[in-house]
Amino acid sequence: MSHRVLIVDDEAGIRHALKQVLEYEDLDVRVAASGGEAISVYSEFRPHLVFLDVKMAGLDGLETLTRLRKLDARPQIVMISGHGTIATAVEATQRGAFDFLEKPLDTDRLLLTVRNALAHAELVGENARLREASETRYQMVGSSPALEAVRERIAKVGPTSARVLITGENGTGKELVARALHDASPRSGKAFVEVNCAAIPSELIESELFGHMKGSFTGAVSDRAGKFEQADGGTLFLDEVGDMSQPAQAKLLRVLQEGVVTRIGGAKPVQVDVRVLAATNKDLEYEISEGRFREDLLYRLNVVPIEVPPLRDRLEDVPALIKHFVAQLAAGAGVPSRRFDDGATARLRDRHWPGNIRELRNAVERALILASGKVVTAADVGRFLPPDRPDGPSLESARDEAEKAYLIQQLRQRDWNVTETAKMLKIPRSNLYKKIERLGITRAIE
Repeated sequence: MSHRVLIVDDEAGIRHALKQVLEYEDLDVRVAASGGEAISVYSEFRPHLVFLDVKMAGLDGLETLTRLRKLDARPQIVMISGHGTIATAVEATQRGAFDFLEKPLDTDRLLLTVRNALAHAELVGENARLREASETRYQMVGSSPALEAVRERIAKVGPTSARVLITGENGTGKELVARALHDASPRSGKAFVEVNCAAIPSELIESELFGHMKGSFTGAVSDRAGKFEQADGGTLFLDEVGDMSQPAQAKLLRVLQEGVVTRIGGAKPVQVDVRVLAATNKDLEYEISEGRFREDLLYRLNVVPIEVPPLRDRLEDVPALIKHFVAQLAAGAGVPSRRFDDGATARLRDRHWPGNIRELRNAVERALILASGKVVTAADVGRFLPPDRPDGPSLESARDEAEKAYLIQQLRQRDWNVTETAKMLKIPRSNLYKKIERLGITRAIE
């Protein structure tokens, strides 16, 4: 598509000459004889580049520049003048001009300015598209009471420096909550660094978080800053923190307490200013009772808890989520855009969604790809999705019930003597008390 250029000059000869030169370069050119005319065509023509004369009758170039900038800040504006001064050029630049050219215009300089200005306009446009895509990608979609409660908690804690523990099932959108907290904080202009603790081997997690020095272990061929240093001044998001190894937990606790990191193989501590957000789909209280997670680390991370609701608790958000995913996938994944009719939407809204929002997105993408018509119907949903399974007990809840029944049996055999039962189970008495509390075990009258 040809770039659009608007020429604004009250001299017909200048307008005509510039138009000829630029049209020869295969540009789409429109002219205006005054500032007022330029303002009237600016929004409709949507130019990529504007050549604007400084001295014009009525509305002069500098005032026109200011008004055009208020209408749309993306086009590049080049000021032209036969009476240019340094002061005028400086003022034009301060008001948002890309460049300043003096009359008579030199063709070579003119074309170089055109190339530079259009390249800059493309960069500005691409940055805007990337920013919009990023905002859309991490947007929290829906207006259900469950989601509004999360938004309210984000609004309260986001502007603070408090650490937040985000809990919820897989696929509920815990990362979206973390990014929303970062965006609501004074650190929003700084880095948001994410670490998936479950995806990094336990022997590498310390190097990933805290960095290392050259030669500190096999494969350490150069000094490397860890995620804490990379996030300095910003936010560090520890996803799946419940899967972190015990040695890494101990070092993380020290960093949270002292605000300094020491690279592996290094001796010099580095001061860091990082807000830590953590997320997990695990029951950390249970992990503590099993000896897999540090209780003191949980207290450091869980200053403010945010629980992200599963999709089955906010099914009224499904229609909005479908529209969101259709627009997102059609724009970025190369799939055709199709409308979901009321039957298809109802079919999706009535499912259980054990995989939560991630599963819904996959279902929408599958339907967009495989449906044959322009509209996705309930029949399409039935063909492309497996039958919905009724809500049954999860593996974790089944395990808890079995453990509860076993503990009750052992306690009864020892007349509810916790000390004796803990000895038999070969666990600390404090751990057994935590299990009793977590599982809701109470002594019945027998």
